[in-house]
Amino acid sequence: MTHIAVIDVGKTNAKLALVDGSSLSEIAVMTRPNTVLTDGPWPHFDLDGHWAFFLSGLAEYHRTHEIDEISITTHGASVTLIDGDGQAVPMLDYEHGGPDSLSAQYAALRPNFVQTGSPRLPMGLNVGAQLHWMFNTDPTLRDRLQAIVTYPQYWGYRLTGALATDVTSLGCHTDLWSPEAGDFSPLVDTLGIRDLIAPARKSSDVLGTISADIARATGLPAETPVRVGIHDSNASLYPHLLGRTGAFSVVSTGTWVIVMGMGATVPALDPALDTLMNVNALGQPVPTARFMGGREYDLIRQGRTITPTQADRDAVLDGLCLLPAIEPTTGPFAGRTHSWTAKPQTEGQEIVALSYYLALMTDTCLTLIGAAGPTVIEGPFARNSDYLAMLACLRPDGIEIAASATGTSVGAALLCLPDASAPQTQVIAPTDQDRMRRYAKIWSEALLQKQPS
Repeated sequence: MTHIAVIDVGKTNAKLALVDGSSLSEIAVMTRPNTVLTDGPWPHFDLDGHWAFFLSGLAEYHRTHEIDEISITTHGASVTLIDGDGQAVPMLDYEHGGPDSLSAQYAALRPNFVQTGSPRLPMGLNVGAQLHWMFNTDPTLRDRLQAIVTYPQYWGYRLTGALATDVTSLGCHTDLWSPEAGDFSPLVDTLGIRDLIAPARKSSDVLGTISADIARATGLPAETPVRVGIHDSNASLYPHLLGRTGAFSVVSTGTWVIVMGMGATVPALDPALDTLMNVNALGQPVPTARFMGGREYDLIRQGRTITPTQADRDAVLDGLCLLPAIEPTTGPFAGRTHSWTAKPQTEGQEIVALSYYLALMTDTCLTLIGAAGPTVIEGPFARNSDYLAMLACLRPDGIEIAASATGTSVGAALLCLPDASAPQTQVIAPTDQDRMRRYAKIWSEALLQKQPS
């Protein structure tokens, strides 16, 4: 039996999971909030707090189960700067608005969308914009650095001392990578970081083995290998790359809903609609669309526990629609303000309309990337029956969910299991199709009426 410890840092929470390599199930999980700190030169993530948490968890998991390998997955849009003393510079929160203050300057520097597949995004969602802003905010910073690594590899560096970037994190709208060329973009030279940015490696490569200090701190054997690591949405895609043939799509849900298509004819992507080109763990370009669906869900739900009734569903299907965008900074309807076609009369109606909204947004994103074949839903939305019911009526090639738990941690663990096969899935059967499709038409028509002139 192989036990793989997975460091899994999402935008909302940091997690340490222990995955059984035989059953591909999480046998232990611990989490802590991914809090943004406001001391220092800019808002930044609590790297030292996470590190103490991970070391303690690794020691506990090894005592109770024994750890054979370590893998890593994190959110995208982040790099870590390593100074001359080997310490991390405070890692900028990508939702900080500082980079917007130099937006015009940065726009003149960045490569075009054809080269990078990366749209110009607000705040620090383009890593290149982060670096440009930080170097201008602190003119001494670049000269104080010894390396720049993408975020999964920061934890690998702490564990092994080895420096790397990975192709999936570089390919996540950083402006620093050219997906079609499979190489760094011209921006690395424009920013003067060619000698600082660590070499790009495949996510499944072994980065190194843990250092003697880590072995002493955790009790793990000194030969414990650490994989290079992977961007979290690509961790959701990776299991389905193993053994699937033909066109298919994966929808990774969490704070972000990331819609990724494989094997279909790709239409011209429009950066204004938040479509882009990601890179998967095999180094292949992946047409992608996205919106902050998990954030939107939380903004409407506001922590309430709501169980809708069939009467709530019937009332919503009569034409009660929630229109985009709840989170107006990203997605295919960025810049719009959300609205209701009528006021919900119950909390249950509100949550059903929200679930249908998320399904219709997902369907919009799938259409934008020319998705074909079955669509696999990963993450928390795979447990939302109203979301699945609507989407199953909209996608004629079928909606599937994993038959057992998968998600980012299991996807990252699979980097350590080269002989693994694609997970089994179950098909969501469409129900009440006529009413669902009529509702989708009402939603689309209301959206057109709301369209800005």
